[in-house]
Amino acid sequence: MQIIKTIDSLRQALKPLAKQGKSIGLVPTMGALHAGHGALIKASVNDCDVTVVSVFLNPIQFGKNEDLDKYPKRLEADAKLAESIGADFVFAPSVEEMYPDGDPLTMVRDEALESLYCGAYRPGHFRGVLTVVSKLFLISGADHAYFGEKDYQQVFLIERMVKDLCFDIQIHRVKIVREESGLALSSRNEYLTDEEKARSLGISLGLKQAKEAYDAGERGVMKIRDTVVKSILANRGQVQFVEVVSQKTLQKFNAGMLGPDDKAVILVAAFFGKTRLIDNIELN
Repeated sequence: MQIIKTIDSLRQALKPLAKQGKSIGLVPTMGALHAGHGALIKASVNDCDVTVVSVFLNPIQFGKNEDLDKYPKRLEADAKLAESIGADFVFAPSVEEMYPDGDPLTMVRDEALESLYCGAYRPGHFRGVLTVVSKLFLISGADHAYFGEKDYQQVFLIERMVKDLCFDIQIHRVKIVREESGLALSSRNEYLTDEEKARSLGISLGLKQAKEAYDAGERGVMKIRDTVVKSILANRGQVQFVEVVSQKTLQKFNAGMLGPDDKAVILVAAFFGKTRLIDNIELN
């Protein structure tokens, strides 16, 4: 496996492989890799001839008061994990390599959805995500890209960007990887104290209870939502948002009943201590 740090070097490494007809898979990450990222890498390795894992802590998707400076950075360990699963390249560019003139003036936006849910509390976040992901697609020339469903709004926006802008790439969603306790794996879990980590299970427990209620016939939007809210509050978490939204459009279901053809997903963001966690569950 090679660690490559410049755009030109990655292109020079991948173009001959593409000309040979080899399929290229891309796994975009911000580093601090864990088993959730491992599942993405494994999916790419299984599907593609060549797998590229990008490790880039993208500054333009972080707000002024967010955790950019303290976000875990460990390229050597990340590269070892990627190699152990079968990745062929780790692309680890510097900020100056990706943005040589500072923050880019040309940005990719989804004006309809970027300010909803996570975007409402993280202004500019999804604009930064879509911009860097589009750059990684163009740099790598990948045929396939892999994203985890924990960031449900993110992968929805990326899929829509690919369709709207005619990127010649196939997006693959990979299911959420959880600890045995049910907590969704996240690099930010490292910020939790043991006590906060135990309490944060209120999120996954609430989602499980809401799904069980739905499977038992509950269709009331507010009752489904409140099941999750109550579980988080009971575990002394701070709810940022809990919303029942459409899997097809990501638009919120207002108070009322879910219909027989409504495919919904519950989106959650909550704080335990100072750590913000997100999670979701589909209702099918």
